[in-house]
Amino acid sequence: MIKYLLVFLFVSLLLYSGLVNMRKSHTVSDFFLGGRTVGPWLSAFAFGTTYFSAVIFIGYAGQVGWNFGLSGLWIVLGNSLFGSLLAWWILAKRTRSITTRLNTMTMPQFLSVRYQSPGMKIFAGLVIFIFMVPYSASVYMGLSYLFEQVFGVPYIAAAIFMATLTATYLILGGYRAVALTDFVQGCIMLFGVGLLLWYVLRAPETGGLMPAVQKLADIDPGLTQAVGAPGLLPLASLVILTSLGAWALPQMVQKFYAIKSESAIKPAAVVSTVFALIITFGAYFTGSMTRLFFEELPVDAATGAQTVDLLMPQLMNNILPEFVLAIILILILSASMSTLASLVLVSSSAVALDLLPTVQPRMSEKNKVITLRVLCAVFVGISLVLALARPTIILSLMALSWGTVAGAFLAPFLYGLFWRGTTAAGAWAGALSGLTISLVFSYLYPSAIPTVGSAAMLVPLVVVPVVSMLTKPLPQEHLAHVYGDPGLPSDGVPANRNKEVEAI
Repeated sequence: MIKYLLVFLFVSLLLYSGLVNMRKSHTVSDFFLGGRTVGPWLSAFAFGTTYFSAVIFIGYAGQVGWNFGLSGLWIVLGNSLFGSLLAWWILAKRTRSITTRLNTMTMPQFLSVRYQSPGMKIFAGLVIFIFMVPYSASVYMGLSYLFEQVFGVPYIAAAIFMATLTATYLILGGYRAVALTDFVQGCIMLFGVGLLLWYVLRAPETGGLMPAVQKLADIDPGLTQAVGAPGLLPLASLVILTSLGAWALPQMVQKFYAIKSESAIKPAAVVSTVFALIITFGAYFTGSMTRLFFEELPVDAATGAQTVDLLMPQLMNNILPEFVLAIILILILSASMSTLASLVLVSSSAVALDLLPTVQPRMSEKNKVITLRVLCAVFVGISLVLALARPTIILSLMALSWGTVAGAFLAPFLYGLFWRGTTAAGAWAGALSGLTISLVFSYLYPSAIPTVGSAAMLVPLVVVPVVSMLTKPLPQEHLAHVYGDPGLPSDGVPANRNKEVEAI
């Protein structure tokens, strides 16, 4: 009864937030960015809860812990220092100022206006909509596995319930509802991770921190070494993929667009970093202990195949008291609902704000908001269908999505923010090289998807400047507007800029 009561209260909170904020979401800016008025604490928790979902607790923690042991904790440092702290310090201020100046709300809009390339908006919108589907599906899968283990709810029923809940509260309230509930969800996550670590270390299988480390070494010395048995390349690939990838994922960058002021960035950076450190340590440390609880991988009853995706659900179901298990369930539910909401919102915007205007340029503000809401439901439905197909490994779905989207956007976005010399040809070369590397080599080497994803992000960082130095630069007047150079007219818009932006 406690488990059902906590889930009921959590669902009620989401729906209440959606209903309350429905009246405040009249414009596209309100629905998609909360009117760019979100404070530092809400922004920080929104960033963190979007960053970490059921995939980290169910897919990543289990597989990384089982294969790498304690060396998987390098991911904790990468996600906290690079994926959170440096992302805020380096990207947030410049992203907010430039996107506000250019009046852009999405990644495709920014790339299109920055590089004076209407085709890039269409390309980026398609990449987001297509490759966010498997990411969203992986989150549904992780949640459904957990519900199946804890509540005995059939996988299909759990997935449908999650999809319906996500669509309902997001369609009602938009980003404002997401940001408001993210703070509460983040607090639940922090409390739940503390309880999880406490019970894992108190379990007879571990016997405390130092005995647990010794027991891991007895099973396999590689599980306690600085670099686990799979080797440096796979480990470094996971660190790069999950840390650097956050710099270019549209659902993460959206938090920089929406924060209310530049002065709010510094406290948001600190809060999000502390949040990331606690959450990732709890997940990956617990994952590294799975070898002490299982002699072999669990078997998925539906498919009959062994899977790492059941390690964490079964571990928690076996060692946690009912009340604590309910809290942990809400923890993972909280992380996942925030991630799902951000994914759905960004993906639906790729169509409503970036693709549809190319064929329906005179759409009213009201119709845009209605279209956003409808497309949220469509995206949830497509993701649900893929989740019901139950692909073998959640980690592969997540890594493919991260690597493809971040590979296409990281170099054009990063250079576009900081280097005037980046040309449209350079940006296109970087985006296409990242996309090609991810898709081609993921197909050829499916077992090395994290490594391929990392390469898809790193190679374009070389391609973009090389091609840019060999191709025609953008007009200086345009660059002066992008970077806010002194000497602009009082309205900050150079001559002919309005017509140019309207055309794009």
